[in-house]
Amino acid sequence: MSDKKLWSGRFNEPTDAFVEAFTASVEFDQRLYKYDIQGSIAHATMLARGGILTEAERDAIIAGLQRIQDRIEAGGFEWSVELEDVHMNVESALTADIGEAGKKLHTGRSRNDQVATDIRLYLRDEIEALRAAIRRLQEALLEVAEREADTILPGFTHLQTAQPVTFGHHMMAWFEMLERDSGRLADCNRRLNAMPLGAAALAGTTYPIDRHYSASLLGFERPCENSLDAVSDRDFAIEFTSAAAITMMHLSRMSEELIIWSSAQFAFITLSDSFCTGSSIMPQKKNPDVPELVRGKSGRIFGHLIGLLTLMKSQPLAYNKDNQEDKEPLFDTVDNLKGSLKVFADMIPAITCRRDRMREAALKGFATATDLADYLVRKGIPFRDAHEVVGRAVALCVERERDLAELSLEELQGFSPAIGEDVHQVLTLEGSVAARDHIGGTAPAQVRAAIDRARQRLG
Repeated sequence: MSDKKLWSGRFNEPTDAFVEAFTASVEFDQRLYKYDIQGSIAHATMLARGGILTEAERDAIIAGLQRIQDRIEAGGFEWSVELEDVHMNVESALTADIGEAGKKLHTGRSRNDQVATDIRLYLRDEIEALRAAIRRLQEALLEVAEREADTILPGFTHLQTAQPVTFGHHMMAWFEMLERDSGRLADCNRRLNAMPLGAAALAGTTYPIDRHYSASLLGFERPCENSLDAVSDRDFAIEFTSAAAITMMHLSRMSEELIIWSSAQFAFITLSDSFCTGSSIMPQKKNPDVPELVRGKSGRIFGHLIGLLTLMKSQPLAYNKDNQEDKEPLFDTVDNLKGSLKVFADMIPAITCRRDRMREAALKGFATATDLADYLVRKGIPFRDAHEVVGRAVALCVERERDLAELSLEELQGFSPAIGEDVHQVLTLEGSVAARDHIGGTAPAQVRAAIDRARQRLG
């Protein structure tokens, strides 16, 4: 492979060795090789259809590109920093392989529209893979939700006991977060699925190209409408990273709850040993390293989002070398989100719920106080008055270190004569959750109905 610059005609002096290494991107953008070759095959096919290449030249180019891809995938391709990037490496190898026809491949395009096309092709595939990973995690959550539809634990607001809920209901809340995440990625994919190829450097080309045909060959819905915007736009990368950051935020919230629940102070769940590590000094420790690491990785992805926004904020039209800095954060975002989703989908089904500890915790903190207030409202007492009555009853319980369900009927009637013998039915945990029997509620029957609807949505 020749290391001569493919753009060297204008220059009289060689590039400084440090500058050459500093400006090269091939060490990281070589992962785009498959998409670069895919785009080049479509471009050559279009050029031949328009008479810009002969059929023989097209066939030689396509066969050569396929041989290069085979070499890359077999590990026998030598990447050259001197050739700067994936595009120049592939094109130089093609010319070395097939001769003069290889030099004609770049007719009617620029690296500017080429790289923009490559990244969109790459991200389109990765979005599909990430949505599949989200779906796998959702299926794991449905499995746990069904298993624990009747398992009661305290629901929290302000991390204070609020009302009893079921663990299955809690898992379905996580499911809904992920459903929105998948939808955001689908929305992102609709906007990125436009083809920059043919915009050339910034103004289009004088050759009689057919961009609609190229777009159809590459599976794009349409060509980009404006050549300046086509080569300089990185909104799709920012939008993707934003969607990824939101997904990581959700995984971080889930991680936080898993960490809290698995602590000795809560002991609501046990994480499988496969997803934990020990301490080098404290033999009793079982550390929830996987959720902690996912929680930490969320900050990394947030940083990539801010980095991409900052990268683009001052760029004039059209392409600038700054945009070379878009790939590493994008690749890292994809890799870490994909890894986080995979490990969560593996970890969630292996959770063991300690139902006795959950129930014991739900019996503390007056989780059924709102149920008592609702009971009084059904007896004709205005809610604000009922709220006051229950507040005074709770104060007595705090003083005597008892729960509402432990108060006698006489003690409860001392706060309101409207309280009858049926009151203790609403003060049980099972009665509390069963009473929330409406769509979106925590009643076990509603949790199971939500699981059925979720499975229908997943298809």
